[in-house]
Amino acid sequence: MRMGTNSAIPHPTWNCELVIVLVEPQFEGNIGAVARCLRNFGLHELRILRHDGHFSDETRNRAKHAQGVLDDCQIHQDWDACFEDISLVIGTSGKREHGDKVLFRHFLLPAEMGERLSQVEGKVAIVFGPEGMGLTQEELRACDLMLTIPTWEGYPILNLSHTVAIVCYEWFQTLLPKIGREKSLPKTVHTERLLNPDLKREIRRRAEELAAVSAKREDQKVSAADTLSRVILRGMPTDDEAHRLLGLLSAASEAMQDDES
Repeated sequence: MRMGTNSAIPHPTWNCELVIVLVEPQFEGNIGAVARCLRNFGLHELRILRHDGHFSDETRNRAKHAQGVLDDCQIHQDWDACFEDISLVIGTSGKREHGDKVLFRHFLLPAEMGERLSQVEGKVAIVFGPEGMGLTQEELRACDLMLTIPTWEGYPILNLSHTVAIVCYEWFQTLLPKIGREKSLPKTVHTERLLNPDLKREIRRRAEELAAVSAKREDQKVSAADTLSRVILRGMPTDDEAHRLLGLLSAASEAMQDDES
């Protein structure tokens, strides 16, 4: 194989399908570099939110032999449409919060993410915000889980393509124990876990209902709903477990409403 070219090796497969989502990327070169990162680690699905869909020569040049990733890239203008078929949305942030009252404290690390999701089925999206700004608090609230890369506190924000490369690398590690045993990279152990997007949305809705009747102030309701839904989703419930949890959340909400009436 010549340096920098693709070889005729089948793409690796995981139980769940990883989707990389860029929100309003500011620099064309970074888009190309991200496409190359995906190709480097056997991934292929890239989506861009709020972009005109035109890739410049700089983007194409930086992508090198990952032109297929750009050709197949989905362009969306609306958040909900972008994530309609996604079972689990993981937002990324390098921002550091100090003091006791931190809004986002339930962060996953990249290595932990791969370990948790290696036996899960469904589509998982990892979302990266604009360079220099990152995802807004509203966008982070729309995510089910959050991920950060541990960096030096003095200068914690990484370049966009470097961040994607680290995340994709850690994801790829879930295959390494099996590489070399077969000619192609094998699928990880199959399980019955399935992250259903509709059930995920229902969990978030029921958590908001319960928070609405258990907290007084609006900011407390938002915080309680976020915490409850994220704690549940961190456990990666199966469909059956999710249905049981939804029943408990609904019963709790109804009981608290009855107590108030």
